[in-house]
Amino acid sequence: MSRTSRSRRAPRAGEPCPCGLPAVYGDCCGRFHAGQAAPTAEALMRSRFSAFAVEDEAYLLRTWHPSTRPARVEFEQGMRWTGLEIEAVTGGSPIHRDGTVTFRARYAYRGQPGEMREQSRFVRHEGAWVYLDAIGG
Repeated sequence: MSRTSRSRRAPRAGEPCPCGLPAVYGDCCGRFHAGQAAPTAEALMRSRFSAFAVEDEAYLLRTWHPSTRPARVEFEQGMRWTGLEIEAVTGGSPIHRDGTVTFRARYAYRGQPGEMREQSRFVRHEGAWVYLDAIGG
């Protein structure tokens, strides 16, 4: 896999980041999509949400633990991710080896609004944070 990613819907320079933080995409999740390592599990979670929003398959695969990584990431036609709310974080700091992030993600699927809730587990792999799996949903 390449170190940098190409997405089909990357925001233009100066546009807000899909993850919801008050920053532009390039200064927020875009830098992680371009190859910089996320310093915390929460930052990785936010950048993965943004990767789903911009359909950046390479980034999603690169930040997925090899033991649970699928061969491909399929993007649902008609799905648009519209918002992210972080509810809780345990561990996942620069000094931890694992952590969880509980979140709510809002979307519109073929014009109909929806929401999913998940607690994601993250671990360090070769020094970098990666997504391991979800607990519940």
